[in-house]
This record gives sequence, structure tokens and C-alpha cells, in this order.
Amino acid sequence: MAIYKIDPAHTVAEFAVRHMMISTVKGAFSKVDGQIEFDPEHPENASVVAEADAASVTTHDDGRDGHMRSADFFDVENYPKITFRSRKVELTGQPRQAKVVGDLTIRGVTKEVVFDAEFLGEGADPWGGSRVGFNATTTINRKDFGLQWNVPLEKGGFLVGDNVKITLDVQAVKQN
Repeated sequence: MAIYKIDPAHTVAEFAVRHMMISTVKGAFSKVDGQIEFDPEHPENASVVAEADAASVTTHDDGRDGHMRSADFFDVENYPKITFRSRKVELTGQPRQAKVVGDLTIRGVTKEVVFDAEFLGEGADPWGGSRVGFNATTTINRKDFGLQWNVPLEKGGFLVGDNVKITLDVQAVKQN
């Protein structure tokens, strides 16, 4: 079992949520960190520990980003990190695909989530190291994590959808 450190320069932690019930707004966390224990011959034994700096949220709109850092959403002063710690990996029977079950913590609330994960491959980098790549997705209900803020719309519905799709594109570097 090898240990791989998540490479933040080549990793994207992105989310998408409905806005005004008519479009989707995407955002990401620019500061991510963590490690993966992984053996391609026995992926069911893998484990993941990762975190995102909640203050690094970006949706490409300064006003919205500031609001997301506030107590209405991530409350970064009191909850500076979003964390994930896997508990088990279940192989799906499909090549290179698994369900990664673990604990996601946002705003101090921890819930079990299941990521649909795909091992994208491994290879040598130009600096003499070895890297692996993964993609993982899940959908959560933001209200389960205390993200309650919303505004009702005049014709029905709400400004911000409840379901949030999380997509992770991860590259990690093998540690010696």
C-alpha cells in the first residue's frame, strides 16, 4: 500500500447548485490537501483523508464568494475546514470503479456520503515521481450540513437549490 499526497496544483474540488430554479452555479475550493493510501492491485483497501480550506471558495463573483464565507453558508471563522475521511471502499464490479464511503464534515456537521469514484490511472512524472489520478462525484443536500440560508422566489421556489453536486478531479504524488 503506497501513500500519495494530493497535489493541490492538479486537483479540482468543485460543486454545482441550482440558482433560481433555472440555472446552475458552479464553484470550487482553491486550497485542498490530503492523502490517499492506494494499491491498484487491491483498491478495496484504499483510504482517503482530505480537506478543503472553506475560505478558498470561489464562484468567480466576489460578492457571492464573500456571502458564502459568511455565517449564512460556510461560516469560515468558526468552521475553517471541510473534511472527508473514508471508512470503506466497495468495488462495483466495473473496471476501475468503486464506491468510496466516508464521513463528510461541513460547518461542524458530519454525515456519511458515498462518492462514485473512478481510478483514472498512474504514471511517472517528468521529475522522477509517480502519480495517480481519480475522479469522484456525489450529491448532498446542503441543509443536512446546516446550510439553511435561502430566499423564496415571488413565483414559487427558492433562490438556492438544496441538492449540491460535488465533483473531485484528484491527482496525487507517491511519497517515498
